Amino acid sequence: MKALHLLCLLILGGQSSSACPHPCACHGSQVNCSSRFLTSSNLSSIFPAGTAELHLHNNQLTTLPNGFLDKLPSLRQVSLHGNPWACDCGVLYLRAWLRRRPGSPSGQPHVNCSSPPHLRGRLVEYLTEEEVLDSCHYWYCDLALASQVILFVFVLVQVALLAAVIVFLRRFERLSREAMRT
Repeated sequence: MKALHLLCLLILGGQSSSACPHPCACHGSQVNCSSRFLTSSNLSSIFPAGTAELHLHNNQLTTLPNGFLDKLPSLRQVSLHGNPWACDCGVLYLRAWLRRRPGSPSGQPHVNCSSPPHLRGRLVEYLTEEEVLDSCHYWYCDLALASQVILFVFVLVQVALLAAVIVFLRRFERLSREAMRT
């Protein structure tokens, strides 16, 4: 019966475990992943059930995956300072989480933006949505701009070819007239 329960948790997407994620250290309900050179891409998404304290400070985190901290219902304290937070679209989840956290600013001292330059040093929690969205760069915008530039170059090449054909036809017409006269 217990195996069936574990199988259901795995199939239904249970995101807790009793195992301590590598390379963190676990002591009771405390998970210490600080100063482990963790990045947003190699941060574990599975933490022990009942994690109440999570230390993620002094790493190389630039964003947190959407819903990352919401998967830890017992979480009372989290330390996130000392990371190079990129305050673009990827920080919207963290910003929202910090804002809805009931009055525990002591758990998040100095969660500051490292980039972009105009937001460097700002507290993530106090950024406006407009400030964050102004820093968003979507790949499809770059693709649209590149497409427009390529289309413009293509049209210019077509105009140049058309002009060359017109010049050639005028020369050919002039040569034909001269040939008919002689």
